[in-house]
Amino acid sequence: MASPVTSAARNPVVLIPARLAATRLPDKPLADIHGTPMIVHVWRRAMEADIGPVVVAAAEPAVADAVTAAGGRAVLTDPAHPSGSDRIHEALMRLDPDRRHDIVVNVQGDLPTLEPAVVRAALEPMADRAVDIATLAAEIRTAYEREAPNVVKAVAGFTEGKLIARALYFSRTQVPTGAGPLYHHIGLYAYRRAALERFVSLPPGILERREKLEQLRALEAGMRIDIRLVDTVPLGVDTPEDLEEARRRLAPALS
Repeated sequence: MASPVTSAARNPVVLIPARLAATRLPDKPLADIHGTPMIVHVWRRAMEADIGPVVVAAAEPAVADAVTAAGGRAVLTDPAHPSGSDRIHEALMRLDPDRRHDIVVNVQGDLPTLEPAVVRAALEPMADRAVDIATLAAEIRTAYEREAPNVVKAVAGFTEGKLIARALYFSRTQVPTGAGPLYHHIGLYAYRRAALERFVSLPPGILERREKLEQLRALEAGMRIDIRLVDTVPLGVDTPEDLEEARRRLAPALS
């Protein structure tokens, strides 16, 4: 699916923000999936992408302990951070004060079935040095995805045969209108280090507050986000039903 990491991504690091406080599925990073905490599954998928070191930015010691017990690396961060972006920024400052890593890939901690190729795909737009942030999307195939407000739509004009386009907007409604595909945004990001630092320093944007979509803050501030199309949307685990589905999908590989 993805091409080799380009030379523009000189020294990426993968950070996985994780915290226990979740309304619909409390303690979700530690949720058991065939004897292994969910956060460890995510860490393993990110390691398999093989694009650089992988570190979990944990809000609580229990999450960090689960990762280190599995042989991974974790760093504790302030549990009061309002977003994953703030959490990975703190982790980056602690891990890399000498600024060796120029690109930061933010992998959400609730994607246990994530394909490693999808992680690698997020780096491809960074071949263009004008890109501040890269993210992913997949073409919407079902009526549910088109209509559901929890399925965020990414607006971009993809030229036929091209897999990368500039993000123009993100919305919870069906945009744009007219004939043509809609795209399901996947909340996995690659930031240039300077872009992440600028992003977390910005106040929440007007459209961000209206749509409740953090990425709109970057667009409102004039930052460039490019989108890489991929084939599938990773399963995000937000509910007990999602957790059961993750267990079902991972069972064959573990049997």
